[in-house]
Amino acid sequence: MITIANYHINEPIYESTNSLVSRGLRKEDNQPVILKVLKEDYPTPEELTRYRQEYEITKSLNLDGVIKTYGLEKSQNTLVIVLEDFGGESLKQLMTERCLTVKEFLPRAIQIADSLGQIHAANIIHKDINPSNIVFEPTTEQLKIIDFGIATVLPRENPTLKNPNQLEGTLAYISPEQTGRMNRSLDYRTDLYSLGVTFYELLTGQLPFNSDSPMELVHCHIAKTPAPVCSIKPDVPSIISDIVMKLMAKNVEERYQSAFGVKAQKISKVSKTSEL
Repeated sequence: MITIANYHINEPIYESTNSLVSRGLRKEDNQPVILKVLKEDYPTPEELTRYRQEYEITKSLNLDGVIKTYGLEKSQNTLVIVLEDFGGESLKQLMTERCLTVKEFLPRAIQIADSLGQIHAANIIHKDINPSNIVFEPTTEQLKIIDFGIATVLPRENPTLKNPNQLEGTLAYISPEQTGRMNRSLDYRTDLYSLGVTFYELLTGQLPFNSDSPMELVHCHIAKTPAPVCSIKPDVPSIISDIVMKLMAKNVEERYQSAFGVKAQKISKVSKTSEL
């Protein structure tokens, strides 16, 4: 287990290629915190710059639906981002028990869409929306978006063609244009595609495309249409299934044009009228 001065490390939460994320306590006041530290003992200048950018973007988004930052601290030769711990678990973890019912899904979907809309209003593209990066606390019903490690500020240049193993984002959730194979720039609508994949998984308990091959997943995102949600889960009303499928449209112009639009015009109305 890692050691960070001025903090007690309680338990590891997540390990990615570049980072270790743990729950801990700040020694001076016993404040619960989340500690995100670069794994490398000697990170490159590029990695350190990226970490600082992640901290600055997250700090700038002073929103209820975004995880709050407490500080960026040096630890030996690396950096630690200190984040709030409000006691939540990622939707990915919560889904290990079961997928959401429609009644549970609707208020969560409204919260996610509203938070994402506010992030986009601040000219930020998250670029890695998925259930692992959405944290929920069932008792208080707080929901927050986390991990702005690859987020960017608009305007954004065209993504370059890369090997699928080197693409930014989580491959099972990235939009066709984020693969770098569509010859168009990224905007906030890339997050709406990822939101659609996230909703699909929350409702069905499975991803729209499953493959161990990165190239096959890229091909699916670009060219294949997944089975409608309601064909997998017949208890999901067709109107909700249609919302999810529209979010996952291959062409950005065919998706909803804002997260606020998804919330206000569609999901909220379904929630108010649903008797489920």
